Amino acid sequence: MLPDQTVPLPGSLEELLAWFRPLFTSPSYRTFRALAAGFLDQTGRRTVCGMLTGAGLAAVWPHHRAHRFFSRARRDAGALGLALARLVVTLLVPEGRPVLVAIDDTLFRRTGKKVYSAGWFHDGSARGDHPVGFGNNWVIAAVIVSLPFMTRPVALPVMAQLIRKDLKPALASRLTQARQMMSELARALPGRTIHVVADSAYAGKELSRLPGQVTWTTRLRKDAALHEPPGPRTGKWGRPRVNGARLPSLAGLAKAARFQPVTVRRYGRTATIQAAVITCLWQGVFASRTVNAILIRDRSASGYDLALATTDLRAAPEQVIERYAAR
Repeated sequence: MLPDQTVPLPGSLEELLAWFRPLFTSPSYRTFRALAAGFLDQTGRRTVCGMLTGAGLAAVWPHHRAHRFFSRARRDAGALGLALARLVVTLLVPEGRPVLVAIDDTLFRRTGKKVYSAGWFHDGSARGDHPVGFGNNWVIAAVIVSLPFMTRPVALPVMAQLIRKDLKPALASRLTQARQMMSELARALPGRTIHVVADSAYAGKELSRLPGQVTWTTRLRKDAALHEPPGPRTGKWGRPRVNGARLPSLAGLAKAARFQPVTVRRYGRTATIQAAVITCLWQGVFASRTVNAILIRDRSASGYDLALATTDLRAAPEQVIERYAAR
């Protein structure tokens, strides 16, 4: 495909790669351009040498030129992620529509004394009674899009942060990394509403610092301390109340809640389930920001099967359920 640098790439690919041109030096961009083309053309293993083979440069360039690009080339991984996010949103998310982002972490198994920031982490894919593994743990942010030739949403990873245990506990937190990425994404996409979905591991006090244009939907823990919103000001002296009465446990709320049938599209199927919405405060996570607690009754005849909390008060319960299922 690329016997030398004078042969142009297809115009559509050249246009896409041009989004990243300002983020590299000229020599690094030439290497990046070739490796990206080789990655797409390689039908075998997409290793560094495999990318060179796919680009037709295995016998033209010394291999260390490609390896040096990953180990020593000047680049900002965060800026690359934001550029990729802007590209995905520009091309695949209609103008004026909110951007849906899924947050999760994944373990990249690596061993050896020289593996940077490796450690023992939870590994959901591990077998046995102890689902842990050793390697690099990455917090991933993926933009969820709908494509005309797919029946289910597609998650396109755009940003990643490495968990570093050598930092202070607050900075090494997965939730802190996720919140920082979403704050950067909000600044990179001004005027765009960003809906974030994540599991219960991404719920904590750090979310009280979310930008206003970012909403967060997460699984509601069974032991969550929920309160009613504070009532109106009474006009009396003293500090106004920051919350209302303490609400019962989720099981107690489910007994008293009024469930309504809603039709949702999840996992490629349409189903009618029961849902109840309780507007409340979850101060341990979102501080004074009002949330909707959504109790979902799917298989159970009573109680609830799943509880979600969302800061998106405008969304209907079926929208929130579909949004969470899309992750």
